[in-house]
Amino acid sequence: MTKTITAQDLHIAITPQNEPALFKWLLASFLMGKRIQADIAAEAYRVIVDKHQRDTPRKLANCTHRELVRMLGEAHYVRYDETTATRLLALAAKINEEYAGKLSAIVEASTDRRDFEQRLQAFEGIGPKTVEIFMREAGRVLF
Repeated sequence: MTKTITAQDLHIAITPQNEPALFKWLLASFLMGKRIQADIAAEAYRVIVDKHQRDTPRKLANCTHRELVRMLGEAHYVRYDETTATRLLALAAKINEEYAGKLSAIVEASTDRRDFEQRLQAFEGIGPKTVEIFMREAGRVLF
């Protein structure tokens, strides 16, 4: 039985207007979407967001690959630390470059929920599992 970690468990209050919360939940969903224990993924989220304050696409993009690998290691998220660090930096860069650093811009650019989910999967490292985790809670609020 895998533990389901919710946005509430991570103290994230998802609302359509809460841009920081949407990004934090995407980041948490991204980490939990990998084949890694939920508790380790949640700890990696806490280390990156709570401890190191990398809680926006801009702040995350300003990390070096090495800093991000170190943060993931701190949380014992070591199995995929190198590729996860690379993909997180690419995620932040793409949100910044293509959507002005806002997840709400992805929502606005989408014709419907399905289009939004496809746009998310266009990010490197985001597959169906990550989208499923993210939409489990954000979908109710966004669509």
